[in-house]
Amino acid sequence: MIYLSLFLSFLQVGMFSIGGGYAAMPLIQNQVVTQHSWLTMSEFTDLVTIAEMTPGPIAINAATFVGIRIAGIGGAIVATLGCIFPSLIL
Repeated sequence: MIYLSLFLSFLQVGMFSIGGGYAAMPLIQNQVVTQHSWLTMSEFTDLVTIAEMTPGPIAINAATFVGIRIAGIGGAIVATLGCIFPSLIL
């Protein structure tokens, strides 16, 4: 169930974040801090810092970080696929 929840949460981020990774940050914050309480606000701040420092798109790095934090390697894969799935379809 957690995998489905991760996938659907980051699918919404991937579908509605028009304008790049920084435009996706409020959507990610809403999903992981407000709606699901997967991270605290302090952990979300750490997430933003880590996602900016690592190479690659910030939204995908954030999805990978949240996925691995919540459900391990499988969660990281599912959350990352959810984030990039809309782009793959287009």
